[in-house]
Amino acid sequence: MATLPQLIEEDIQRLGVYLQELLKHTEASTALIIDKGGFLITSQGNADDYDLTTIAALTSGAYMANQTIANLVQEASFNSVYQQGEKHSIYATAAGEETILVVIFEADKSVGVVKYFCEPVAEKIVQQLKVAHERDPDQGLDLSILNVADTSGVFKKKRGKRSA
Repeated sequence: MATLPQLIEEDIQRLGVYLQELLKHTEASTALIIDKGGFLITSQGNADDYDLTTIAALTSGAYMANQTIANLVQEASFNSVYQQGEKHSIYATAAGEETILVVIFEADKSVGVVKYFCEPVAEKIVQQLKVAHERDPDQGLDLSILNVADTSGVFKKKRGKRSA
């Protein structure tokens, strides 16, 4: 699995703008960017309505299981997963090698519209991750091996200006 580049505040803000645009165009309730290991990177929308950490982990598992199924039917990959419910549906699609774009929307909305608007947003995510990687090519993260008890090597305080 590819490593996630080190993301800074500006990267997360830009990714948030992309997700907000997606929500506006699709009328979806929530959009997430997760890594393929199942870790939530960022989200926009109704975060209080869902347990996004668990959704990220389970959606990643469903997506990766989908890739195994693709291999079993002699496909290189399936790039998306669609789960339809009575009230809500979830669409997850690849956004490069490291991440998955996940959209939660009301079941009566068209998945075609969601898919249509996800494609350019996924490409914007890939481009932003490329910018982050080029900024510091030797500093990647594999969140699947992260020691959640000691995140000191991952999270750093933002440097601020000191007042006199």
